[in-house]
Amino acid sequence: MMKTVLITGATDGIGLETVKMLGKEGHNVILHGRNNSKLENIKSALEAQFPGSKFDTVQADLASFDDVRKLAFAVKAKNKHLDVLINNAGVFTMDNPVTHAGLDARFMVNTIAPYMLTLGLIDVMDAQSRVINVSSAAQAPVNWSALRGEIQLSDGAAYAQSKLAITMWTMNLGSKYKNNGPKMVSVNPKSLLGSKMVKSAYGIAGGDLKLGAKIFMDAAFSDRFADVAGDYFDNDHNTFAAPHSFANEPSHIKMLITELDAIIAAH
Repeated sequence: MMKTVLITGATDGIGLETVKMLGKEGHNVILHGRNNSKLENIKSALEAQFPGSKFDTVQADLASFDDVRKLAFAVKAKNKHLDVLINNAGVFTMDNPVTHAGLDARFMVNTIAPYMLTLGLIDVMDAQSRVINVSSAAQAPVNWSALRGEIQLSDGAAYAQSKLAITMWTMNLGSKYKNNGPKMVSVNPKSLLGSKMVKSAYGIAGGDLKLGAKIFMDAAFSDRFADVAGDYFDNDHNTFAAPHSFANEPSHIKMLITELDAIIAAH
């Protein structure tokens, strides 16, 4: 059965590999990217390669609060129901990691924007829908001052903290909506796959992107992920696992949600 799937960061890396797998299976795919011309070129190529699928595009800079809100609005304007949301877009190294709003772009793109987008689309998802959030094996305790943009972190520290933060809010919302909303899971797709981000950050070719795309497909459709409620899946070991111990403290999760809601309300 054709499903409607929105995937952020769909123009390269694991995102694009996942789009190709979705196209091969005949799904209705909404591709998000930052560059309109790149999106349209990829859409044309996909339509030629997978004529049985439907492809749509949405452009947004996930470092912008206004763009994230417009993205949710644009998706809902065309789709009364969303089966799968894959929050795949992420950043690691940047020339200038500070957004126009004064926040660390790693926290904004990797943590805050997907939180906003998920909540913005929650009313077109139901208990059969699924949300897949991209986490990482790199996880570190969240510095609340850094999350608020009050201090700057190194690339590695900002990335690891932002990835634990998305894992933590997945736990919170996954539990909140487990009975009447989408099933939510955070996934480490596999360490050091050959994405543009990994090549830029570590200067290595990396592993086969299809390994990451395949676990996204499993998380989106397989029975193995049918009853998740904010769980974390570690594809380095092909198993559900416990995240960093910082996430096990309820007060830390409560603080994270309070901070995220306050940041969004202020912008």
